[in-house]
Amino acid sequence: MVDVRPFKAVRPEAALADKIAELPYDVVDSAEARALAQGNPYSYFHIDKAEIDLPQSISPYDEAVYQKAAANLAEFLQQDWLKKDTQDNYYLYQLTMNGNSQTGLVACTSIDDYMQENIKKHEYTRHEKEVDRMNHIRSCDANTSPIFLSYRKNTGIQQLIKDWQDTHEAIYDFTSYYDVEHKVWLLDDPKVIEQLENAFASLDALYIADGHHRTESAVKVGLEKREEQTNSVESDYFLSILFPEEELVIKEYNRVLNVEIPEDFFSQLQESFIVEETSEKRPTSPAEIIMYLSGKWYQLRVKDNKIPSDPVDKLDVSLLQNLLIAPIFDIQDVRSDPRIDFVGGIYGPQKLEELVDSHNWTVAFSMYPTKMRDLLQVADAKEIMPPKSTWFEPKLLSGLFLHDLETK
Repeated sequence: MVDVRPFKAVRPEAALADKIAELPYDVVDSAEARALAQGNPYSYFHIDKAEIDLPQSISPYDEAVYQKAAANLAEFLQQDWLKKDTQDNYYLYQLTMNGNSQTGLVACTSIDDYMQENIKKHEYTRHEKEVDRMNHIRSCDANTSPIFLSYRKNTGIQQLIKDWQDTHEAIYDFTSYYDVEHKVWLLDDPKVIEQLENAFASLDALYIADGHHRTESAVKVGLEKREEQTNSVESDYFLSILFPEEELVIKEYNRVLNVEIPEDFFSQLQESFIVEETSEKRPTSPAEIIMYLSGKWYQLRVKDNKIPSDPVDKLDVSLLQNLLIAPIFDIQDVRSDPRIDFVGGIYGPQKLEELVDSHNWTVAFSMYPTKMRDLLQVADAKEIMPPKSTWFEPKLLSGLFLHDLETK
């Protein structure tokens, strides 16, 4: 049983939605955000990455950045660029990319459900990233970015959502980064709201697809407010967008290494892999990795006796790490070792060729994408995926929905 409730969203005027909405704060750096927001006073980066309005030398974690975020949010509200709805609603958010659509329910979910593991995770978080978002939430007194949640297939929920989309006009409809179409519906009928609330209450669990740091931060701030007895009803909940698992697309998360290739490299590979030159640049099945080295592509097929049954160890990213990266190159901690980096699948294998051919990197690995069934299986087993196992596409834009914690 999970608690999914409507809320009064702080959101853009319809005419400004496409000008305000931006990529998530954690997929662009400060310089990229500064460039993307140039000449656009409405850009949500002024709130989500407020360092763009301060000297370039400032750390994005400086206290002045959080103060500037709060000041910019106040300005957006004063100018009516963002407005808070007057009643509790749900919202539907549909993203369409390359002909594939996914529709999520925008709602608030419970910090207690997270604490009781009814909202399940599959990644560890890093303390410094949690602190950053906690400071941002505290300063703005709002959940400023949504958490991307998923749930197992439920035809009742899907029918309610489809019926609403079929019979109501979208309040936002625009195309943004990577030609993704974004549409939003306001779902304000008390009867349908109650039906959806009850339908979600029948589910056993929700799953974090993306946004583990945002979740941990929102929960910890909510618990702080409870401890300090400064909480409102709103701070017991955090902003989420819930998608059915069957609609979600996970792209590959590729690897590049800057290492010295040993003379017996291919002999070492053959202990765990069947190795052949190939013209293919993307794997077509699990336990297959495509490697780019010295201008050539190679298929690395994991030998059957090297594939474990454990839900984490059998992931392709785990096979690469445990059979090649760690034993051959002694890269043990992929979070901190500077000899490894990660390239999201949205950039394609040509990006891997570019990185290796430029001599900044030595070898690249094109991965088979993790599947939603793998993510759910790992989360149900209360296990943790390796870092950079999933790259969800398209990205949920920030700035379309904020959740006011109402504690100031």
